[in-house]
Amino acid sequence: MQTLLEKLAGLNSPAVFGISLGCVMVMGLIDYATGHEYSFSIFYVFPVALVAWFINAKTGALIALLSAIVWDISNRLAGEQFSHPAIAYWNAATRFGFFIIITTLLTRLRQVLEHERALSRTDYLSGVLNSRAFYPLVAAEIERQQRHKHPFSLVYIDLDNFKSVNDIFGHTTGDDLLKTVARTIEENSRTTDAVARLGGDEFAILLIETDAGAAQLTIERMQALLLAAMRRQQWPVTFSIGIVTCLVAPPSVDTLIQLADAQMYLVKGNGKNNIRLLTYTAHHSLYRI
Repeated sequence: MQTLLEKLAGLNSPAVFGISLGCVMVMGLIDYATGHEYSFSIFYVFPVALVAWFINAKTGALIALLSAIVWDISNRLAGEQFSHPAIAYWNAATRFGFFIIITTLLTRLRQVLEHERALSRTDYLSGVLNSRAFYPLVAAEIERQQRHKHPFSLVYIDLDNFKSVNDIFGHTTGDDLLKTVARTIEENSRTTDAVARLGGDEFAILLIETDAGAAQLTIERMQALLLAAMRRQQWPVTFSIGIVTCLVAPPSVDTLIQLADAQMYLVKGNGKNNIRLLTYTAHHSLYRI
């Protein structure tokens, strides 16, 4: 069942709609062939649910309407009769209402699940990814590097003097500062990159397809934008940044994070507000840029 759902999830909307429409037609033929005494109502639920879950509520309502119509027509052609003509229309309307309820419930459930999934992946304060969502992305990039040998870079950013902002201006201002940092980084990153808050005042950026030179230029520009944002608000915060560019795949995400964190701490120990880059090669060579 899970495999089937995964395959359906990989289809585009026209394909899902086509499958659902085909199912409705097949059910109509079966209804007609078996006669009106047999009820196959439960099987019409599948195409209705399929469209409601994988496309949207409006398309689900359309399939619900088609299902009710096909069901009614197949039974009429099979010889179904009523004491009054209005009964047939009443039955069709109740079937349609039943399918609409299913469509509404499933689309609402899907929205709730997607919202909960987004919350579980997002840092509640800054709106960027949290570590739970960020680590799998880094792991996937490590695996991709093993296959294709393309370089990528991991950036570790720590806010200098952030504690003093909390102490002097209060935690509300500190929260605003973190939001400003997250927004500045995200707005000036590529859509293919991943931005995360790892906790406290520490952020990380995954730069895919990015070698050491490109990473250095990108983060120098990013640091300048961040410093400008701090000056506009008169916040006495600077940025210590460590970068690791991988020419070969590191053994694990934790190793990569630790290496970037170590570069950041070297900056902290040498006056802060700077950038230090390590190039991770087959020989684990270290280059200071």
